[in-house]
Amino acid sequence: MVSELQFIRDYIEEIAHISDGDWDNFSSRLLKKEYKKKTVFLKVGETEKYISFVQKGVIRFYIPKEFKENEVTFGFCFKNQFVSAYDSFLTQKPSLYELETLADTTLYSISYKDLQEVYRTTQIGNLIGRLTAERLFYIKSKREQSLLNETPEQRYLNLFKERPELIHVIPLKYVSSYIGVTPQALSRIRKRIT
Repeated sequence: MVSELQFIRDYIEEIAHISDGDWDNFSSRLLKKEYKKKTVFLKVGETEKYISFVQKGVIRFYIPKEFKENEVTFGFCFKNQFVSAYDSFLTQKPSLYELETLADTTLYSISYKDLQEVYRTTQIGNLIGRLTAERLFYIKSKREQSLLNETPEQRYLNLFKERPELIHVIPLKYVSSYIGVTPQALSRIRKRIT
């Protein structure tokens, strides 16, 4: 499993060197989780027990509604990113939203309890925690700024400029919800662009 996890070590070492001992301590606690496309792996009311690193796949953050067409998609997470219902993870209180895979997905997850132990017993633990928190905060902040400062058309273009391959992975109904427009308005935006 050591070489299988090298991509996570490489990601961490872009920021700081991690000793072999600290890496062994951290990596030995990672659980590999594989999910099929369209799997809800955290539901409203469940407490987030893990922070995960995405090896492959796409994850949608959304607020479920009585009618599926009224669901609110407010975020996506992709390969080489941390994913978690982080507010629930930090507080160990039930989540107010759900996480769903939009493609077959592989995650490497560390539990809340194990992460606290890594913080306590390694030099690199707090850096890993900080990296996770900063990345998840950045995603949230970027989303808020986008909603306040950009038009729906700009939000659409930015999403696919950053990740052009996603146009084939994310259903348009989720894209329209994410950028804050109806599917019909998204259709008009797409026509204007092409």
